[in-house]
Amino acid sequence: MIKNQPLHYFSIVIITKNEEHILERTLANLQGVTDDLIIVDSGSTDQTLEIAKKYDARILQTEWLGYGTTKNLGISNSKYNWILSLDADEGINETLKQSLSDSSIYNDPHILYDLRFNSFIGEKNMKFGQWLNNHHIRLFNKENISWNTFLVHEKLNIPAGYKVKKLKGYVLHYTMMNFNEFIFKANKYALLNAEKYFKQGKRSGSLKMFFSPVFSFIKNYFFKLGFLDGTTGYHCARINARYTFLKYKRLEELWSKKQ
Repeated sequence: MIKNQPLHYFSIVIITKNEEHILERTLANLQGVTDDLIIVDSGSTDQTLEIAKKYDARILQTEWLGYGTTKNLGISNSKYNWILSLDADEGINETLKQSLSDSSIYNDPHILYDLRFNSFIGEKNMKFGQWLNNHHIRLFNKENISWNTFLVHEKLNIPAGYKVKKLKGYVLHYTMMNFNEFIFKANKYALLNAEKYFKQGKRSGSLKMFFSPVFSFIKNYFFKLGFLDGTTGYHCARINARYTFLKYKRLEELWSKKQ
């Protein structure tokens, strides 16, 4: 593939809010991959929009609509039917770029592509724990597919009869710069997931608050081999256990307030 020669098979949609710390790295990585790069921004007050303009991205500005709905806004404004959905901290490696340049993968709109992930904390590639065999469907045709409207951990609405295939290569997920950012994100998503569970009518309780974090640590550190990531793997398993505790603690608080 010739660098800076854009493909014309798919659009890339990225949602942003105050992503100046990572966005330039992402957009530099994606140069030459497509001629339709869409940034859906929800009120950034830093240099996010200036960075997006520097890399010739199309910018859609909106209030925060939730993860799924905000992504769907970008999809509805895309130039192409095929969508590569990425986060602001996600690039792609050269092997995946080569896979995306194969025009034959776009022939059947009833196929979705499940992409493997390499995740990083700082510059450390996390191979085990919660990141072991990490993969997500991120390339799809928008004709009959959209994101759901969950508050957090949104998923694609996929009609019956669609097939999922894998592509060679990896999405490069620079998930956190350091442990402080990891803890901040874990706290944020614990509260959001508690609200989602509350709206779904799910309950917590003392036993769940105690045993679920313990199981989370054991699963990520031992069963998923997090210990092979060294000290970083231990801290990740511990932060995830704390996230699980906070999620169920907040869920219990929401139910207590309702009574």
